[in-house]
Amino acid sequence: MSLIHPLKNLPDGSLKIGALISGGGTTVLNLLDKNDSGELSAEVNLVIASRDNCSGIEKLNAKGINVDVVSRKNFSDVKKFSESIFAKLREANVDLVVLAGFLSLIEIPEDFYYRVINIHPGLIPSFCGKGFYGGNVHQAAIDRGVKVSGCTVHFADNIYDHGPIIVQKTVPVLDTDSAEMLAERVFEVECEALPEAIQLFGSGKLTIDGSIVRIS
Repeated sequence: MSLIHPLKNLPDGSLKIGALISGGGTTVLNLLDKNDSGELSAEVNLVIASRDNCSGIEKLNAKGINVDVVSRKNFSDVKKFSESIFAKLREANVDLVVLAGFLSLIEIPEDFYYRVINIHPGLIPSFCGKGFYGGNVHQAAIDRGVKVSGCTVHFADNIYDHGPIIVQKTVPVLDTDSAEMLAERVFEVECEALPEAIQLFGSGKLTIDGSIVRIS
């Protein structure tokens, strides 16, 4: 089976990230903090929001990050919406796209295959797919009675919460948990898992073998 090296044709130096958001932007704020502390060697070059009323826009503006809005409601289909987003990402010359709480389905063009990653607040393949986001994921985990939950960072493809898994981290699910309590615990490990996956990508340590990501 042939192996795919995601960084094969990317330039050397600090990784340039484009982030897509649909909400509060906390995932991007965490990346900025990790970069400031030296724990992450990557620059957020562009943030795109799928709604003009995302609370993350104001938060990121306050950090000096410009946020472009590409509103899903302004496009008749996923294809046109995606083309507009990726045109902006190309213009910004980003190396890696991070779906940071981005809730709209997009079509990934060929030149961005294995250059788009997603962070999901659950352990894929459980509690994932269309409709499983935010509190819905955590409530489903509690209702099913699982003993551990966590987060998954994976390469995105054109299916919700699908694609080769890069990093997963777990947390216990307690009998006393509400969805909000579990969400807080999962977000703590999300804040470690996503920068870890980005560092692995940027250092060229990831190889994709079919549906499996191997770390060298």
